[in-house]
Amino acid sequence: MDILKRLSRWLFYSFFVVSDVIFLLLFWFIITVTIKIPSPPDLEVLKLKRTEISSDFYTIKNNWIKKSENGLWEIYIEGDGFERGVIEGKLNKELAEKQEVAFVGQLKKMIPSQGMLNYLKFFIAFFNRNLDQYIPDEYKLEIYGESLSASDQFDFIGPKYYRMLNYHAAHDIGHALQDKNMVVGCTSFGAWGGKTNDSTLLIGRNFDFYVGDAFAEDKLINFVKPKNGYKLMMISWAGMIGTVSGMNEKGLTVTINASKSEIPTASATPISILAREILQYAKSIDEAFAIAKKSKTFVSESILIGSLEDHKSSIIEKTPSKTELYNSEQLDFIICSNHFQSKGFQNNSVNLNNIEKSSSNYRLKHLTKLVEQAAGMTVENAVSILRNRKGMNEENIGMGNEKSLNQLIAHHSVVFKPAKLQMWVSTNPFQLGQFVCYDLNKVFAQAPLMKTKKELYEKALTIPADRFMYSREFRKFNSYKQMREAFQLKHKQKLMTEVASKTITTFISLNPEYFETYYILGNYYSDEKNVAEALKYYNLALTKEITTVQDKEAIEKSILEIQKYNR
Repeated sequence: MDILKRLSRWLFYSFFVVSDVIFLLLFWFIITVTIKIPSPPDLEVLKLKRTEISSDFYTIKNNWIKKSENGLWEIYIEGDGFERGVIEGKLNKELAEKQEVAFVGQLKKMIPSQGMLNYLKFFIAFFNRNLDQYIPDEYKLEIYGESLSASDQFDFIGPKYYRMLNYHAAHDIGHALQDKNMVVGCTSFGAWGGKTNDSTLLIGRNFDFYVGDAFAEDKLINFVKPKNGYKLMMISWAGMIGTVSGMNEKGLTVTINASKSEIPTASATPISILAREILQYAKSIDEAFAIAKKSKTFVSESILIGSLEDHKSSIIEKTPSKTELYNSEQLDFIICSNHFQSKGFQNNSVNLNNIEKSSSNYRLKHLTKLVEQAAGMTVENAVSILRNRKGMNEENIGMGNEKSLNQLIAHHSVVFKPAKLQMWVSTNPFQLGQFVCYDLNKVFAQAPLMKTKKELYEKALTIPADRFMYSREFRKFNSYKQMREAFQLKHKQKLMTEVASKTITTFISLNPEYFETYYILGNYYSDEKNVAEALKYYNLALTKEITTVQDKEAIEKSILEIQKYNR
C-alpha cells in the first residue's frame, strides 16, 4: 500500500510539474511571437466611408479603385502610411478577400494535411516573431491600416494584422525553405544606348511568382502619392503594399529576382518592403544601393534597378550578410536571372551550386543571346522576348519548362520606358494578353480629379495579344495542366485506378517535348508496379531538356528504386 501511495503521490506531482512546464512553454511561445500593434497618430481616417460611383468604381475623397476594360484593377491612394492603408483596405476589401481565398486555397492544395498546416502556422509565427522590428514604421502603419478591413473568415490562421504582416514575407519564406529554394525563376533585363532604337533605357521583366491561376486573375496597378517620398506606380495584388515591379516619378524602376539562400534561422526585412522603400525614396542607383545596404534581409535576392538619372541599369545583389552592386561588362545591356554575377559572389559556394544545378544560368545565356540579336530594340521587341516559350536556339523544350523565359505561369510581365515615364503591363493570361501602357505624368495629373469612371491607359500604345493565346497549342497546354494535376493527385494519394492507354497517348500528345510528361507517366506505372513501362518513361524523360539537376537526380533515383523492386 505504501508503494501505491508513493506512486500515486509521484504521479500527482509529476502531472502538475509537466502541466506547469507546458504552461510556461506556451506562455513563453505566446510572449515570443506576440507582435506589437502600431499606434496611429490620428484615427480620423477610420470614419471615412467608401462611395460606389458606378459598377467596379469606388471612391474615398481623392482616392479610388476601379476595374479597367482590359481586366486590370487600378487603385489611386494618397496620404501618410496609416491613411493610405485604411483607405486602401476599405476600397479593395472584396478584392483582398478574394486574393486571400486563392492564397490559402493553393496552400491547402500544396499541403493537404491539416496537421502539417497547423505545424506550419506555428512555425511561421515563431520564425517571424521579430518581423515587425525590421519593417519601417510607415509601412507597418500602412499594413495595419489595411488589415482593419481584412476578412474575418481567416482569423483561425491568425489575427488580421499578423496575417497581413506575414503575407509580405511569404515570397521570402517560400523560396528560402523549398528544396530548390524556388519553384520557378523570374527573368529580367535592361537595355540602353546602342542596344535600343532611341538610345533610351528599356527594362523588361517576367514575374514568375505562381500561387495558382486564381491568384493571378486580379492584378492590381497601384498609383501611390505618399506624403513623403516620390510618387510611384507598381504592379501587385490587393493586400500587398510591397513592391515586386514598379517605377517612380523620377524614372527609377525596381524589379526583384529571387536567388538561392542558405536556410535562415529568423526573418528580417521582406524583400518586397525593401524594394518599396527604394522605389519611394531613391532617384538614382547610388541612392537605391545605400538603402539596400543599410537593410537586413533574411534571403538572397537580385534587385534590378533602372535609372533615368544614370541612363543605365545595375543589379543590387543582396544576401543576409553581404550587399554588392553589379554593373554589366556589356556596354549597353544587363541580364538578371536567379544567381549572382558580381565578383563579390564569384567564389560563394551557395551561388556556385545554384549556377550549376538550377535553370538560372541556362535562362541567363538564353536571354543574353536574344538581347544581343535585338538590334535597335523597341518596346514591341522587348515584349516579344518576354513571351519567348522556346529554349536556346529556339529549341522546343516543352510548354511550361522552367528553362524558358515564358514558362506560362507569370503573375505579370512588364516593360518600362523611364525616359517617358511609361509602363506596359501584361493582361491575362500570363504575358500572352495585351500589354497596356500607362503614362505616369498623365495618370498623376488626372487621378486626384477623377470623379467618373474613365480609362487611364494609352489605348494607341497597346501591344496586341500574342497569337499563341488563340492557338490549338495553347488549348492543348490548358488540357495538359488539367491532366497533369489529375495524375499528380493520383500519385500523391496512391489511388490505385487504372488509366486507359488512350488517355496515356492523349496526355503525351498534349506536351510531347516536356520531360515532366514522361516523369509523371513513369510515376504512374511505378505505382502500378509495372516495372517495364515505368523504366520506359523514366528513360524517355532523361532524353528531354530537364529543368534542374535536382529533377534529373529525382528521375535517376526513381529508376534505381523501381529496379530494386524488380529484383
